[in-house]
Parts: sequence; C-alpha cells; structure tokens
Amino acid sequence: MSELREPSAGLRRELGLWGASSIVVGTIIGSGIFLVPTAMIKQVGTPGMVFAVWITGGLLALAGALAYAELSTAMPEAGGEYVYLREAYGPFWGFVYGWTQMWVAKSGSVATLATAFFYYLANFRPSLEGVLCAIPLPIGPEGGPLEVRYGQLLAIVVILSLGVVNYFGLKVGSGLQITVTIVKVTLIVGTIGVGLLAPLPPHAAASGAVAATGGWAGFFAALVAALWAYDGWNNLTMVSGEVRDPQRNLPPSLIVGTVIVVVLYLATNLAYFRVLSPGEVAGTNRVAAAMMARILGAPGAAAVSVAAMISIFAALNGSILSGARVPYAMARDGLFFKAAGKVHPAYHSPSVSILLMSGWSAFLVLSGRYEQLFTYVIFANWILYGMTAASVIVLRHKRPEMPRPYRTPGYPVLPALFVLMAAGLVLSTLVKSPRESLLGLALIVAGIPFYLRWKHRKMA
Repeated sequence: MSELREPSAGLRRELGLWGASSIVVGTIIGSGIFLVPTAMIKQVGTPGMVFAVWITGGLLALAGALAYAELSTAMPEAGGEYVYLREAYGPFWGFVYGWTQMWVAKSGSVATLATAFFYYLANFRPSLEGVLCAIPLPIGPEGGPLEVRYGQLLAIVVILSLGVVNYFGLKVGSGLQITVTIVKVTLIVGTIGVGLLAPLPPHAAASGAVAATGGWAGFFAALVAALWAYDGWNNLTMVSGEVRDPQRNLPPSLIVGTVIVVVLYLATNLAYFRVLSPGEVAGTNRVAAAMMARILGAPGAAAVSVAAMISIFAALNGSILSGARVPYAMARDGLFFKAAGKVHPAYHSPSVSILLMSGWSAFLVLSGRYEQLFTYVIFANWILYGMTAASVIVLRHKRPEMPRPYRTPGYPVLPALFVLMAAGLVLSTLVKSPRESLLGLALIVAGIPFYLRWKHRKMA
C-alpha cells in the first residue's frame, strides 16, 4: 500500500477561494449552453423533458462534486482523479486515467474549445473558414485530403498563448481565469435577463413538442449532451495541490461552483423556451443567437457570439491550467516522461507539462481528428469517473485511518447513485456506439506497454 505523499514539491499553494471557484464555473461553462439545447429537444421532444434532463444532469454533477470534495480534502495533491484512483485501486488505474487525459480527453477538449472559438469569431470574419492548404494524404474526414483552415491556425495561436500565460505561474493563470469568468457570468446573466424580461408574451407554441427519439434511449442521449455541458466540475481537483487551505476552500468551491452553473443553465433554458418554440429550438444550431436575434435583431445575435467566445476562452484557460497537472503528477510518480515532472524555479509552475499539454492540443486542432478521438474516449472516461466516485467507498474501508476533513453527505447512497448512473451511461454508449466505445478502450490499451516500461524503470 502506498503512503500518501505530496507530489507537488516546488508548487505553491497560491490559489484562493475565488480562483478555485472560477476554475469550477469557468471550465464547466464553455460552448455547451449555447449549443446542446437543440440536440436535447431532438431527443426528448418537449421543453418539460429538456428541463428534466438538465436537472438530472445537474444533480449527477453535484453528486460527483460532493464525492470529490471528500477525496480532494483527504488527498489535496496535484493530479485529481489520478491520485484518487492510484490510492484506491493501485498505480495502473491512475495511469490509465492520466494517459487518457493527456493524449485524448483533456487535450481533445482543449482542441474542441479552441475550434469552437474560431467558429464564433468567423461570424465576424468569415474568411477564417477559408482553406489555407490541403495536405494530399488520406488523413482527412472519410479518408480524403486534410484541409487546413485559417481559423485552425488562429485556434492554435490561442492555445499556445494560454499555455505561455500559465507557464508564468498560477497567479498569472488564475488571475486571468477570475477576470474572464466574471465577464462571462455577467454576459450570460445579461442574456438571461433579456430573454426573461423582454416585452414579449410567451410564444404560442412554447408548450408544444417536436418529433424526437423519445423513451429511455432519447433521455440518455439527451443526458449525454447535458453532461458534456456540465463537464469540468472535476477540474479543480487536478490543481488541488496548489489551493490555499484546501480543507476549507475545496468543498465550497466544488459544490457552490457546480450549483451556480446548474442555476445558470436552468435560467438560460427558461429564457430560450420563453422566446422560441420547441420547433425553433430544434431547427437552429445556435439557439442563444436565435433568441437574441428575435428580441434585438442582428446586434443581439452578435452580442451572443461575443459572449460565447469569452465563455470558451475562460474554459480554455481553465482546462489548460488544470489539465497540465495530471501528466505532471504522473511524472512525479515515475509513470510518465521525467521532464514533465519539472517545476519552473522562478514561476513555480509545472512548465514542461503545460507546454506539452498545450503543444499536443494544438496538434490535434491541426490534425482535424480531435472530435473523433474525443468521442472514442467518452465511454472509457465515464468508467473512470464512476470508479473515482466508488473510491470514496473503497478508501473508507481500505484506509479508515485517513484524515477526512470533509465527508460526503448521504454516504454511501450518494456515491453509489453516481456510480449507478455512470454505469447506465456507459452501457447506453456501448449499445448505441459499440465501435467508438471499443476504439476508446483500444486507445487505453495502447498505453499499457508504456506503463510497463515506466514501472520497470521506476523499480530498477
């Protein structure tokens, strides 16, 4: 059994309550709230069911946050789930999580966000969607040539620029995160206010329905979309080795931050369905812009694009800031490239890990294959999320002597419900997308030779 240790030597606990909360709120709210209501209404058919899905997803995220609050205060180390899985099940499962995050999940998420940023900016500069060049190799969509667009280069610049910002230390990165999160929440609240208070009667068809998948299949498909919008509540745990007074600051940051997002999401959807009919929500891939255009015309739609870009920018910065701590923690344990475990002597940041995460994410943007990779790993990711929540129960039995400044309320029912819901999502994804699910597992299996090599080198 490994002794708990602090792998964050060289890092400093400089992240306060506001900075920690901004990571939670800032990384959860990205582009999802501007996009997924359309996908959800197509799956469940009515606004009432859309709200049921949002509430279910919010409760699931909150249950996860409550479980993670216990784990993070008991083990306030860099790496988040990597540390919890390592301590509960052994180093292999920690490695599986870290490997997945580094090469696909977190890097793919960063690439997806950066590309969404350029898509919104293209509303003002359509030339960004133009093709810069085509690589004449069968590595593009459906085996065709790979087209590189001007906007992809912009997305790469944004990623690398934020990597440089975070290279210069946590104070710089968290300061930026606090600022853009405040601006983002202000703009979203303003959008909600316009939708709810504009002098318009509720749309005549607002209580209607649209053709939808329906049933449990539709509900779970919509829930997957909602959970994508809620994804990111766990990111704070990755940087918990740098949170000041973690026993005091981590639980409220995780829990209150998640609750704030749930409230904002529900209020935003109330605004959408007050102004737009279900058919109109289903018929647009930019529901927020459609709502604002209905009330304020073209300037309203433009304002939403600006709000979306700021929202995505905050999520990008928070993802790079937190995600880079996972390969850093692995390297400190001897289970990743040694250089990734270095801390900058002046800035006290995991500088090499930040550059590695940023560089690989930028490459995924250029490759154009990040969305496919990200789809493949959703299946495996939820297995690991479920295992992490279950580790609350495992460690209560395996490590009863471990100090637990915060204990999950409703134990063991709450973490068990999270595990059951995660299992339902995994089975639903396996049935609906067996090819992608199996390929996701194959990506994880590809890491086993590296694990064995690093483990052997560590024991030598």
